[in-house]
Amino acid sequence: MLRSDLIFLRPLEADDLEFLYALENDPAVWGVSDTLAPVSRHVLRQYLDSAAADFFEVRQLRLVIAAAATGEAVGTLDVFGFEPLHQRAGVGITILAAHRQRGYARAALALLLPYAQQVLRLHQLHCTIAADNAGSQRLFTAAGFQEVGVRREWLRMAAGWQDAVEMQLLLL
Repeated sequence: MLRSDLIFLRPLEADDLEFLYALENDPAVWGVSDTLAPVSRHVLRQYLDSAAADFFEVRQLRLVIAAAATGEAVGTLDVFGFEPLHQRAGVGITILAAHRQRGYARAALALLLPYAQQVLRLHQLHCTIAADNAGSQRLFTAAGFQEVGVRREWLRMAAGWQDAVEMQLLLL
């Protein structure tokens, strides 16, 4: 299991329904998650039924970030858009609002990087971050990601269009 003193990463489980419902229905993250409307429990239940599929088959992996002290689910770490030929994938981290600023995202990313290189055999990871999300930019920069570009008016947010910062990490 992927574990640190602060968190552990685990696969989705059937009893994560209410946690996912709260996470996926938070309008504050819709702009960066390509979501336009609330997600029903029925749809999430169907998703949970297929969540254990093989990474190399479905080309994505979602892990729950759980607090080591309590086992409580505090967020998710997503590896998505896996491209086998180029050995790259996107990464995204979402932490429930009540659990932000506690180091959970930093710890999750620290666990992911060696796993992505050694187990998933990825050559690189990339992420897209809203230009006004300075906290996420600091998080990924501290983990070694470098800014490689800015996409103008890339994200449609409630307040209008926003630029997106593209970041990349070569896993050497």
